[in-house]
Amino acid sequence: MWSTSCPISSSVSNSDFLREHARRLLRHARDGDTSASMPVLRRLLATNVTRAARLADLHAIRDDLQLKHLLAMLAIELGYANWDACKPDIDKQPGAIIDRYRLDAGAFNDHEKNWFANEADALEWQRSHGGYIVRYGEQAVAILKRE
Repeated sequence: MWSTSCPISSSVSNSDFLREHARRLLRHARDGDTSASMPVLRRLLATNVTRAARLADLHAIRDDLQLKHLLAMLAIELGYANWDACKPDIDKQPGAIIDRYRLDAGAFNDHEKNWFANEADALEWQRSHGGYIVRYGEQAVAILKRE
């Protein structure tokens, strides 16, 4: 059976991790490589943190993006109204709340992963096999580490 506890430990606070992750995303958003920039730009557009109404408009002004835009996007994705609301509260939350972003940053790259279409399927699989479940949008992933 696979371990159901988080396979990584971090001494970095949630807010510090998010700030660094936002910097990484900003570099990706400004990148000339479309495969790096477009996923970030789509997320920015979905959260309405810029004035751009279309993806093409946002792509055209991507060099003008600032860290505050990415921090606002992450805060909204986490269910907060903005970064100012997120910042004082996020460090009080368990580290699991930002596991999706840790996954994006490669924190679980040393572990096997099983992807599922939704969290319910992942939790059902976990009951029989174990694994640490990370929600990723509508999907979920079981991070596999031997007990």
